[in-house]
Amino acid sequence: MKQQIGFIGLGAMGSGMAANILTKGWPLTVWAHRNQEAALKLVEAGARQAPTPRALAEGCDIVLLCVTGSPQVEAVVKGPEGLAAAADGHAAAGKPLLIVDCSTSNPSSTITLAAELAAKGVTLIDAPLARTPKEAAEGKLDVMVGGAADAVARARPVLEAFAARVVHTGPTGSGHTMKLLNNFISMGYSAIYSEALTLGAKAGLTPQVFNSVISGSRMDCGFYQAFFDFVLNRNENAQRFAIANALKDMTYLASFAQAAGIANPVGSVVRNGFAMAVATGHGEKFVPALSDIVAGLNGVSLVEPAAE
Repeated sequence: MKQQIGFIGLGAMGSGMAANILTKGWPLTVWAHRNQEAALKLVEAGARQAPTPRALAEGCDIVLLCVTGSPQVEAVVKGPEGLAAAADGHAAAGKPLLIVDCSTSNPSSTITLAAELAAKGVTLIDAPLARTPKEAAEGKLDVMVGGAADAVARARPVLEAFAARVVHTGPTGSGHTMKLLNNFISMGYSAIYSEALTLGAKAGLTPQVFNSVISGSRMDCGFYQAFFDFVLNRNENAQRFAIANALKDMTYLASFAQAAGIANPVGSVVRNGFAMAVATGHGEKFVPALSDIVAGLNGVSLVEPAAE
């Protein structure tokens, strides 16, 4: 008999992940704080909907979270109607609850929360994601999992419902650490692309010329192609990751570096670039739009003027 799966966080990534879990034959219960449309679609496909996180946890063996970050994770775990409130019932039944945090959370928060939950008999592991909502819908995400080997083995079949690659990174918290490093590299590229394009535009080099040199060279990569799908083709959906979320992740990275006693001057510069974009009112735009923001602040445009 398959374990009962709960899912909280039916956003751009979570809705595709949950749909794959259901399609692959897992009994699924969802709780939606905001996206009722996605929840109802899953219910129509055979899922159940719980009235609270606690009620969801009471009827599930494994609960996956795909929310914005650590504050949201703690909000659905703690409190009288949170997931942890179901711990006693699971302990009495001899079926310990496993929570899998697929959000991009602060590693220090993850480690602290895992210890608090362990005292209640609940296991928390971190399993953040790489790639995009497109791969979430296709069941081809990359997942970085931090946790004890037995807990990871228990979660792996469920993760494989929406992932093409599952990498065990080490103990709890290591998945979120690796995710921050992954996002640091990608957001760093975004900042570099944006500044390079602005310098080029100032010198009369169009994004098209820039791309003709970089595309297909050793500097090309999948992330570059997605970023430049926006720059060249104005595809707003090329990379659906909000600038505000990029700032959140770079702030988590700064917190992690500070706690580790590591100087991270490049990370600080990248974070401030996204902080500038948020402070000037662009937080809801997607990351490739950083190129237009940096260009605009420097008095140039990356958009070809319309033909007369």
